[in-house]
Amino acid sequence: MSIMASRDRSSIFTFRYLCFIIIIISIFSFILVLSWSHCCSQCYYSPYQIIAQNQNQPINLLSYPFAWNNLIFSKDPPSKLLKIALFVKKWPQKSHAGGLERHALTLHIALAKRGHELHIFTTNSSTSFQEYYSIRNLHFHFSKPTPAGYLDQAIVWDQFQAQNSSTKPFDIVHTESVGLRYTRSRYVTNNLAVTWHGIAYETVHSDIIQELLRSPQEPKSSALSERVMKVVEEVKFFPNYAHHVATSDHAGDILKRVYMIPEERVHIILNGVDQEIFKPNISKGVEFKKKHGIKDSKSLVIGLAGRLVKDKGHPLMFEALKQILSENRTFQESCIVLIAGDGPWAARYRDLGSNVMVLGPLEQDELASFYNAIDIFLNPTVRAQGLDHTVLEAMLSGKPVMATRLASIVGSVIVGTELGYAFSPTVTSLKKAIYELWIGGREVLERKGQVAMQRGLQLFTATKMVAAYERLFLCISSSPNFDDQFCQYQSSGK
Repeated sequence: MSIMASRDRSSIFTFRYLCFIIIIISIFSFILVLSWSHCCSQCYYSPYQIIAQNQNQPINLLSYPFAWNNLIFSKDPPSKLLKIALFVKKWPQKSHAGGLERHALTLHIALAKRGHELHIFTTNSSTSFQEYYSIRNLHFHFSKPTPAGYLDQAIVWDQFQAQNSSTKPFDIVHTESVGLRYTRSRYVTNNLAVTWHGIAYETVHSDIIQELLRSPQEPKSSALSERVMKVVEEVKFFPNYAHHVATSDHAGDILKRVYMIPEERVHIILNGVDQEIFKPNISKGVEFKKKHGIKDSKSLVIGLAGRLVKDKGHPLMFEALKQILSENRTFQESCIVLIAGDGPWAARYRDLGSNVMVLGPLEQDELASFYNAIDIFLNPTVRAQGLDHTVLEAMLSGKPVMATRLASIVGSVIVGTELGYAFSPTVTSLKKAIYELWIGGREVLERKGQVAMQRGLQLFTATKMVAAYERLFLCISSSPNFDDQFCQYQSSGK
């Protein structure tokens, strides 16, 4: 018995030690990203500068270390049309898409419109597909979801093989996250790309935050220790995917350094949003304020959008607003908070009074007007995964942004104070940031908004994202040795 007890104690000690090491690595990585982002507040155009310095030498795209959004690709019709298979758990309604689904929708509709043949393997849903019937080269292959709501891998694999053995095999297989699981992806050797919208290693930071924010009355969660083992699992199965697309600079670094994926198989393509919808429009902002009865006397309009749930940081936001409104009469008289979205925290926000207006979910056009009506967009998320589309939409609308100091956000989006504000996920830090922007006033926010919009147009448009994916797909489908012209880049954009 003593030997068994000793082994048990040894196992517990080993597991705790592993957890400790992972947490230390997370914190160390976080500090490195902060240092990097501080530097980049003065030099975030460095990828362009490097290209300019080496403009006479072609770049091997598969070894390019920065986000492909930094590169300028030709707008001409592609010289080669591809047959592309997409695996995505859910094909969304256009105006009610979450991050992963919005990405799939924006990217693949655009690729189809550029002439590529798209075959989408997805689950049955209540979504109306009538609006897509006019796109002749867009094909849907439906299947009944599993009880957990995922793609039934056996069924979709049969559907895929039937299409792959038809008139022409697929040039590219693309999966949004684990739409196509690694048990099947390992059979697609060279021409498969997976886009990761979040990985378990990033979420360790989120779990630390959640534990720190837990009230004494709440039971202690086991999520942190479970997440460590999920990281180990991901490190084991990620190599079953041929090429990996990271949607943030930080995620790209983690895939290379922690998950140990070879650099030539990891490509950074930042999320992009439709710049034709999300853009500055003063008259739309004025109409939106008038429609919702927002008085001109309000000198500061703060906007939030998305699901009003715990992991999006709304308990933190609620408490910060509650304290500010109760302790500062001037702020209460001069400011208003507009919240576009719905969820469990909607009712609690309404209890804060007339200074907080919950608008409910907004259609895409209404959301564009919402961004034009606010002075700054605030994202209090404590979920450390990927790049939130709402932050990018606000930037393209000419608004500065404030967000939690998470590695992907400060590493790719808020890379300097000239763009907006970042805060630590504590009530004290959030209150300090809100007071800072309030004291600075609209003139400061307008200047930051212009810088934010320029960065958004440089990196975060749907056009930039689609062009980068199209070139990646052309490259990895072109030759087993990837030495085709599509894998070489000249600074002229050819």
